[in-house]
Amino acid sequence: MPGGLNGKKSAYGGRTSVRVVVVGDKGTGKSSLIAATASETFPDNVPRLLPPTHLPDYFYPDLVPVTVIDTSSSMENRGKLIEELRRADAVVLTYACDQPITLTRLTSYWLPELRRLEVKVPVIVVGCKLDLRDERHPVSLEQVMAPVMQEFRETETCIECSAATLIQVPDVFFYAQRAVLHPTAPLFDQEKQCLKPRCRRALQRIFTLCDHDMDGALNDAELNEFQVKCFHTHLQPAEIVGVKRVVQEREQNGVNDFGLTLAGFLVLHTLFIEKGRPETAWAVLREFGYNDDLELRHDFLPIPTKRAPDQTVELTNVAIEYLRGVFRLYDIDNDGSLRPSELDDLFQTAPESPWGNDPYKDAVERTPVGNFGFKGFLSEWALMTAIDPAHSLANLIYIGYGRDPSSALSVTRRRSVDRKKQRTERNVFQCFVFGPKKSGKSALLDSFLGRKFSDDYIPTTEERYAANVVEQLGGVKKTLILREIPEEIVKKLLSNKESLAACNVAVFVYDSSDEYSWKRARELLMEVARRGEETGYGMPCLLVAAKDDLDPYPMAVQDSDRVCQQLGMEIPISLSMKFRDPNNVFCRIISTAERPHLSIPETEAGRNRKYYRQLVSSSLIFVSVAAAVGVTGLAAYRTYTAKKNA
Repeated sequence: MPGGLNGKKSAYGGRTSVRVVVVGDKGTGKSSLIAATASETFPDNVPRLLPPTHLPDYFYPDLVPVTVIDTSSSMENRGKLIEELRRADAVVLTYACDQPITLTRLTSYWLPELRRLEVKVPVIVVGCKLDLRDERHPVSLEQVMAPVMQEFRETETCIECSAATLIQVPDVFFYAQRAVLHPTAPLFDQEKQCLKPRCRRALQRIFTLCDHDMDGALNDAELNEFQVKCFHTHLQPAEIVGVKRVVQEREQNGVNDFGLTLAGFLVLHTLFIEKGRPETAWAVLREFGYNDDLELRHDFLPIPTKRAPDQTVELTNVAIEYLRGVFRLYDIDNDGSLRPSELDDLFQTAPESPWGNDPYKDAVERTPVGNFGFKGFLSEWALMTAIDPAHSLANLIYIGYGRDPSSALSVTRRRSVDRKKQRTERNVFQCFVFGPKKSGKSALLDSFLGRKFSDDYIPTTEERYAANVVEQLGGVKKTLILREIPEEIVKKLLSNKESLAACNVAVFVYDSSDEYSWKRARELLMEVARRGEETGYGMPCLLVAAKDDLDPYPMAVQDSDRVCQQLGMEIPISLSMKFRDPNNVFCRIISTAERPHLSIPETEAGRNRKYYRQLVSSSLIFVSVAAAVGVTGLAAYRTYTAKKNA
C-alpha cells in the first residue's frame, strides 16, 4: 500500500515551509554540511557562519521548502542561538565522527540543554566527517545511539554523513523535514511499542467510515476505495492478498472471512510506522481531516464565524434528533441512562471523552448512581455548543454524525434585536449568577442539578457551570445554563467589553439574613447594570434572597423592594435551598429571559444618557423640520416672484 500524497502542501497541517536549526560543538562540520547540501558539492572555503540557506521545494518529494539556520556555539552568540532554537521546527544536532568527545557532549550538554530551554521539536542527531573516522576503531551507530534515543525520546533519528564525499548529506535535511511534516511522536509510543490512544481512536473512526456494509471488516472493494481516497491508486488483487498475508502474520485476528478487521487495520498502520514510514499513516489521517494534534481540522468544521458577540450557537432539531437516536443505541441495558462504560463506547472514536474535565465535568444532573439520563446528556451537549461550538461539532462528527456538518448548528438572533421585537426564539438561555461569598450561589447551582443541600462551605474560586432542561407550564422545555461568577473575578470579567454579550439574564444572590451580603449584592447589581448600559449588552436581572429559613436582616426587605422599584426590576425572589423546592426560581429565570425587553435595570447615569440621546434626537428633528420649512418657503417665494414678474 503506497504512501505519499502526490505533493499536496495543504496536507501537511497547513505548513508551507520548514525551519531547521543546526547546532553542535565548534568544528563538528555544521557549516560544511549545510553548504554541501545546498550546492551538492564539497565547498573549498566555507564561512565560519552561513546566512540562512533556502532549499527549494523540489529538493524533496513532499515539495515543501526548507530553511536551514547555521549557528555558532560561542558564548557571545548564545542569545542568538536561543532565539533561533525557539523558532525552530526541527533541530539538527551534530557531532564529529573523528572527535569522540563531541559524541559524549550530546548527552552531557546538548540534549539536556535543549530540554532546559524547552525546545519541544524533533531532534535529528547527525555524525559529520564520516570519511575521517579512524577505521581501526569501528563504531556501531545503533549500539551507540540506542541508549541515547531511549533516554531522550525527542531524538527522532540518527544518521552519519560526510560533506567531503556527499555520503548521506541530502538525507539529513530530508529526515528533518519528514520529522516535522510526518512526526512519529503523536502516532506511536516508542517505549510501549504501540499506537498512541489518539492515533488508535482516529484510525478506528476511519475504519468505521470505510466499513460501508458495517460487517466489522473491510472487504476488497472497501479496501480499494480506501486506497484510492488516500493514495489515488488502485490495489491489484495480488497486492490485496499480500497485504492480508502480512497483516495475518503479525495478528491472527487481523483478517477474517469478510476481509481486513479493525485489529488488522491498526496493525497495518503500526507496521508502516515501525518500518520508518509514518508518512503513510499521516496520509490517511490527513485525508480524513486530522491535524498534527489528531483532531479534526478547522476546514472540516463549518462554524459560522461572522456572528455578533450577542449571538450564540445552538444545536438544531436535526442534531438533537440524531443525539436522541445515539442515546438509545448506546443505552444497551435500556435503563434510560448511560453508564460510564457506555459513554466511553460512544466516544471511542473521539480523541478523548470531551466531558472528563472542567467546565463539563459535574456540570449536569446525574442519576443517583452517577449515570447520564437523557436530560443530562442533552444538557451537556447544549453547554458544549454554547461554550465551544467547534468542539461540539467535532465531537458530533467523531461519534458518526453523517449529515452535512452545517446542518447541526444554528446561530441565534442578536439579543439587541430580541429586545426590539420584545420576544426571543432561543431554546438555550445563559444566566450569569453573581453574589458575594457565602450568599448561596453554589447551593443554587447544586439544587439546579438535583443535588442535596450541604452545610459544608467550600468557596468557589473559578467559574462554574450547571446546565439542565427546565419544563415550563404547558410542557415547553428550554435548556438553562447557570454560570457562577465568583466575587473575586467580577472586576476582571467586566473589564472585557463583550463579557456580558452572551448573558440572557443575570441573577444576584444574597444572604437575606446578612446586612453585608445584601449591600454587596446591591453593589454588584449596580456595577453590572452600569457596564451593560455602557456596552449596549444590558440584560434582564433578578434578585434572589437566599437562606429564607434564617431570620432576615430587618432593612433588607424594604431596601431591596425600593432598589427594584428604582431600577425597574421585579421584587426579589425569596427561597431556602435547605427546606424549599427552588424549581419555581428556574422557571422564573427562563420566563424573565423570554421577555428580553423587561426587568433591565436602568441606573441614574443610564437615564441621563437616555435623556440626552432623546434631547439630541428631538433637536435634530426640530432642525430638520425647520430646514424643510425654510426650503419650502424659499421655493414658494421664488414661485411668487416669478409669477409677479411675468
